Amino acid sequence: MAVGATTAEPRGDMRNYVLVTGAYWTDTLVDGASRMLVLFYFDQLGYSPFQLATLFLLYEFFGIVTNLVGGWIAARSGLKTTLFMGLAVQICAQSMLGFAPEAWLVVPYVMASQAMSGIAKDLTKMSSKSAVKLIVPKGQEGALYKWVAILTGSKNALKGVGFFLGGLLLTVVGFQTGVLILAGMAATALISVSILMRGQQLGIPDAKAKFKHMFSNNRAVNILAGARIFLFASRDVWFVVGLPVFLYNVVGWNFWQVGIYLAVWVIGYGIVQASAPRFVRRRAEEGGEPDGRTAAWLAFVLAALPAGIALALSANADPTAVVVVGLIFFGVLFAMNSAVHSYLILSYADNDKVAMNVGFYYMANAVGRLAGTVLSGLLYEWNGLTACLWVSAGFVVAAGLLSLMLPTRSAQRTPGMDMPQAEPAS
Repeated sequence: MAVGATTAEPRGDMRNYVLVTGAYWTDTLVDGASRMLVLFYFDQLGYSPFQLATLFLLYEFFGIVTNLVGGWIAARSGLKTTLFMGLAVQICAQSMLGFAPEAWLVVPYVMASQAMSGIAKDLTKMSSKSAVKLIVPKGQEGALYKWVAILTGSKNALKGVGFFLGGLLLTVVGFQTGVLILAGMAATALISVSILMRGQQLGIPDAKAKFKHMFSNNRAVNILAGARIFLFASRDVWFVVGLPVFLYNVVGWNFWQVGIYLAVWVIGYGIVQASAPRFVRRRAEEGGEPDGRTAAWLAFVLAALPAGIALALSANADPTAVVVVGLIFFGVLFAMNSAVHSYLILSYADNDKVAMNVGFYYMANAVGRLAGTVLSGLLYEWNGLTACLWVSAGFVVAAGLLSLMLPTRSAQRTPGMDMPQAEPAS
């Protein structure tokens, strides 16, 4: 029996879940602040948009690797192991930047540090998201949707606070002192969780879990993972590099103003995610929870936003008003899309392989972020923010088309439909 099983371990260990979530929140805060520190520090040094994007390539690439390997490790050793690993690696990642001589702060070295930060972020995220499945009683889909929305929304709100913190640290104490403060925050979380968490593991480990099982044969999980790739590529293709550089170099904001705006946007994005159940819950005969049809129509509506912003910029509309207001609406709809995806992966996940299914899904998430990060720098250098926006719109349409293939509530009630089933024990 793998992590996520319920027959031998009672659900509802709220103490451990609160500790895992608190550690995840701390790591999210550190991760967001670190990214803002790195982005603006090297922008000030004169790095081009594509060079800035390369700083985060290994961060995103190792997100792919980490979610695959991390899900397998969690299945074999328990979620506690992957949580502790994530926090420890985050301490190392920030210390690499904080203690390095200034001459070492060049692209390859910073890429290595960001790779470790990406590993840490995905280990803690996978641990916390999987833990939700352990505390929600089976069959309570409404409760599962609510818990996932709150966790995901609060995480993104804290990432926004991290953007603000990064700008504040860069202004007040400078780059290297700032990252050392972040390392201290991660160390505090690791020490606290190691002292306060009860039990040897979180979940029931399965020492016989095989790595090949990370590649899901659950059709619904595979389709959702494909949609997730395009959804997150659609955001990062203009958000990671194109948007901050546009606001800094074209609109004329300083890095402090850009950091505050991005922080407020991500905080608002997180609040919308946490509130998503009341907005997107389907008024169906039974349950009323989101399904594949919900994910599809939300994606098609979202696609109109980057396309509309691109058209307005091409028509020489005021760039500040168009981008700032357009991004607000994009954030609301994207948050709803993401919240539905986060609920669906846990709804579709096999109970006895939840860590593996979630790891596979977030591997797909990392693929989308990697593609978006690379394209954000390339497209912005080629034709500015407009090019990034048109590609974003195309990616969202692709996510919507894939979502049309996901199960619907009516299909779940129809015998013989191809619905997610638990894999046979190996």
